[in-house]
Amino acid sequence: MPLRPRTTIDPPRRSVDLLTRQALNRATLARQGLLDPWRIAVADAVERLVGLQAQTPHSWYLGLWSRLAGFRPEQAAELLAGRRLVRLALMRSTIHLVTAEDCLTLRPLVQPVIERGLRGNFGRRLTGIDPSDLAAAGRALVEEAPLTPTALGRRLAERWPDRDPAALAQAIRALVPLVQVPPRGLWGRSGPIAHTSAETWLGRPLDPEPSLAAMVRRYLAAFGPATVADVQTWSGLTRLRAVVDRLRPDLAVFRDERGRELFDLPDAPRPDPDTPAPPRFLYDFDNLLLSHADRARVIADEHRARLQTTNGVLPATFLLDGAVHGTWAIERGNDTALLTVQPFAPVPAEAIAALTEEGTRLLAFAAADTGRHDLRLAPPG
Repeated sequence: MPLRPRTTIDPPRRSVDLLTRQALNRATLARQGLLDPWRIAVADAVERLVGLQAQTPHSWYLGLWSRLAGFRPEQAAELLAGRRLVRLALMRSTIHLVTAEDCLTLRPLVQPVIERGLRGNFGRRLTGIDPSDLAAAGRALVEEAPLTPTALGRRLAERWPDRDPAALAQAIRALVPLVQVPPRGLWGRSGPIAHTSAETWLGRPLDPEPSLAAMVRRYLAAFGPATVADVQTWSGLTRLRAVVDRLRPDLAVFRDERGRELFDLPDAPRPDPDTPAPPRFLYDFDNLLLSHADRARVIADEHRARLQTTNGVLPATFLLDGAVHGTWAIERGNDTALLTVQPFAPVPAEAIAALTEEGTRLLAFAAADTGRHDLRLAPPG
């Protein structure tokens, strides 16, 4: 009697939970301290957020104010002056405020992004110069004394007189981890954009063996659940699929409403999607708006174009029910400060009181040096 062919029965596929846009919104807000303010130390908050984007000297203070209960700007300024926090080029080659430890760990990981930007913007103007020689010359200059980009370019041009000084200075920004030294960035103060090397400023070398996997886990803790494309958008790095796949056995896996695979830390907070989200004011470069390939979890598609500007500077925005609902700006006069809140659509009547209360709190923080505070809720537009 002939043997019957063996029948193979595939094991049932494990179902993957669906996360709605609202669920993603609340999960991200919880990890960003935008549902319930955190009651933790400033340095711990900066580390939990994996830094704050900080091109401007002071607006990032509002990012901490919106997330930390009882935050005072002096708390962060003291850490910046004391070299426990630093500002330097990191993710997406943009200036970030991070802890000293994250400076030394993250910079080697995103170095390819920064060098890619250098080649794209200044490569032709640097053709023929040995990068190692240029980096060594620039490092020696900024470690002798902090220099502004203009002064650094001028000094480098003494050795390479046929080259654009601005391109030479930008090359050092990319090839050497340069931190902006105080008083630049201190609350209520100003100073030149002077740089020295991170190693000199912190008295320690960069991490020789930083972990991409650890960085991905840090991202998920701060911004997840997220796709591989989201991680790449935040970091500026590419080809992270292999890193995420190696982590897959230790991650929770979901799908969004478009069927895309989302990854997360198993024990990360994922609140009930109906959790109330109070009004929040965000600063102009808030990472909540810049750290996902698909930003629909916090910005409706029809509103994204309103945030685009010719100079690339994002306006300051505010959240209603967890999503961007408009922009805001403070105009100062003679001992007065006027906060104008510009909604994209009508503000629900039941939200006006809470939005006004949060705006009043914002004025008390951002315009503490003025005697009179006014708030104007502009017509939708």
